[in-house]
Amino acid sequence: MGLFNQLRLQTPESVELEFILAGIGNRALAYVIDYLIVTVSLIFLWSFYAMLLIYIDDNDRLVQWSFAIVLLLSFAIYVGYYVFFETIWRGQTPGKKLLKIRAIQENGRPVGLTQASLRALLRPLDDLFFLGALMIILGNREKRLGDWLAATVVIQEESHLNQPTLLISPAAHQLCPSLLAKTNPSNLLPDEFSTLKEYLERRTAMTSKARLSLSQNLARRFHAILELETEDRTPPDIFLEAVYLAYQQYKND
Repeated sequence: MGLFNQLRLQTPESVELEFILAGIGNRALAYVIDYLIVTVSLIFLWSFYAMLLIYIDDNDRLVQWSFAIVLLLSFAIYVGYYVFFETIWRGQTPGKKLLKIRAIQENGRPVGLTQASLRALLRPLDDLFFLGALMIILGNREKRLGDWLAATVVIQEESHLNQPTLLISPAAHQLCPSLLAKTNPSNLLPDEFSTLKEYLERRTAMTSKARLSLSQNLARRFHAILELETEDRTPPDIFLEAVYLAYQQYKND
């Protein structure tokens, strides 16, 4: 048994992915970083409110209303911070980004607004008496309440486990430079790259019909992700190999 729990996911394209769960250590460090950012933001907010009280302390009604507004803004900052970043960064906050971990859906898809909101709304309960930390430590899928409600898991990036050698055709090597000139491989998320890599690794074990269907579906998907024209006569496997090479070159630059 390894030091870290492993997770096996089945994507909608019937590609099986394996990940390493982030674990309590990385998640705790990411939480501390995010907590410090949120705390600094709240300190600025309440400092501004304290200065405002100097001018309105003789108006009880205005003091009450302003206090209610600041409380509401505090909650919005506490929850909205996680919703905002996990939505625009697709499962990452600044803390998670620094620790190279990411929340994803249980089907391998990126986290969206719905999942990010559910995770954030349950965070106060998870923080209460360290309930979330206990659930992560004791659970074999290392999920807190917010993860269970949103159907998400937190994984280490670049942690897919199968590492067989890939056979890349000369045609894909020739296509790669022009692909890099047309698009930005950073549009690919780690789970999307994992789906591509798993297909390229396992395609030789598929039947011809299944391989053709899956390669065509994946090619259309990656054309859309990379914002490329779909009317391309390049064979799907060649295109997918070139995408793989382009992403690897981008990560190594």
